[in-house]
Amino acid sequence: QVHLVESGGGLVQAGGSLRLSCAASGRTFSDYYIGWFRRTPGKERELVAATVWHASSTYYADSVKGRFIISKDNAKNTVYLQMNSLKPEDTAVYYCAATEGHLVLGPYDYWGQGTQVTVSS
Repeated sequence: QVHLVESGGGLVQAGGSLRLSCAASGRTFSDYYIGWFRRTPGKERELVAATVWHASSTYYADSVKGRFIISKDNAKNTVYLQMNSLKPEDTAVYYCAATEGHLVLGPYDYWGQGTQVTVSS
């Protein structure tokens, strides 16, 4: 079993930055992919960034490429999402999730509780 806890959400003005954290516990994670998703009412859930514990592979959605950076601290079992140049359309609940499957395709089986990010214009 994998347990994920997000933190770092909040309210920020457009153009600002936030860093989300995803602390993982439970099983060893060397074979897991960790993704950051976001969900906005009326829109489909979107995978915005993903990485893998044991390598440097990453994925970014086009909507965040060049603005968001995913990183990890293996010693702390924590994955971060640095969000820069935030836009009002980045407003969403952000979730981290884990899978043993595929970086993009998942399926992502383990989910955190989510953290709200609100970007004001």
